[in-house]
Amino acid sequence: MPLQRIIVDFGADHAFGRVPAKLIEHYDIEIGVSTIQKLTEQHAKQMYEQERLALEIPDRQGCAVQIGEIDGCMIPIVDIDEEAEDKRKKKTLKWKEARLSLSHEQNSVTPKFGVMFQGNVDDAGKSLLNSAILSNFGQETYYHSVGDGATWIANQVADKFGKQGHYLVDFYHVCEYLADASQSCANDGDKKTWIETQKTHLKNNDYKIVLSNLATNVEGDEIEDDKAPVRACRRYLSNRTEQLDYKTAIEKDLPIGSGEIESAHRYVIQERLKLSGAWWKADNADAMLALRVVRANGQFDKYWAETDLAEAA
Repeated sequence: MPLQRIIVDFGADHAFGRVPAKLIEHYDIEIGVSTIQKLTEQHAKQMYEQERLALEIPDRQGCAVQIGEIDGCMIPIVDIDEEAEDKRKKKTLKWKEARLSLSHEQNSVTPKFGVMFQGNVDDAGKSLLNSAILSNFGQETYYHSVGDGATWIANQVADKFGKQGHYLVDFYHVCEYLADASQSCANDGDKKTWIETQKTHLKNNDYKIVLSNLATNVEGDEIEDDKAPVRACRRYLSNRTEQLDYKTAIEKDLPIGSGEIESAHRYVIQERLKLSGAWWKADNADAMLALRVVRANGQFDKYWAETDLAEAA
């Protein structure tokens, strides 16, 4: 078991082909790549199968405020058709979304993660709730969530956290819409000033002023949507007015951007599952994602302790 743990630890971070050299360098042990891959995927699958999401808010007060984010990340998947006669058509390569979530107490720098790959948006919401419960979410916890404006995320926050949760549209995502709209709205040519003015209005919760400024420059109905940035910006904001409470967030020292989850994608998922030239079978991707989250959540030691006990029994 100690050796298996070492192998899985390396396999969780490095391409399987690089692990033999690591084992020789650190432990002077020679093991083949196929054995390393088999052991790593075996334990990763076991972690995946043992996962039990906490879906009932515990009967405890919990922490005062939590911050939560969820977002999708595309990973490379290969489908193999063993019955295909043409070997060139046996493999189908595609990109599929893995939804990563995180939660942590306000001012904490140690989030708990969840990941959902082959499930639906409701499963992703359950993963988000589980990460919150792992981070001491309770009956009196206020849940502040930030995202890119995707309707499914806002719906899941409302469904899983109810009145305890609030969803805020990522401010920097809104700014991208404003930047596109400024091409037509900054009549004097000073686009930067126009954008900064609208940003100030939004941070003061004066979104109605922004909508009014956009309305005076909105494109005609004859203009196609993909060529009408002002209309797109106005529609985007109009459909999310309850998710634009930036003033309260700023006053409570809460984030208005979702950069934390974007950063987490890199060190939880992409560093291992988006290596150059690497393609994954869907089931193996599910297992490796579970392995990465177990380690990121500090549950790696617990897994091996329980595995040791099971082996001893």
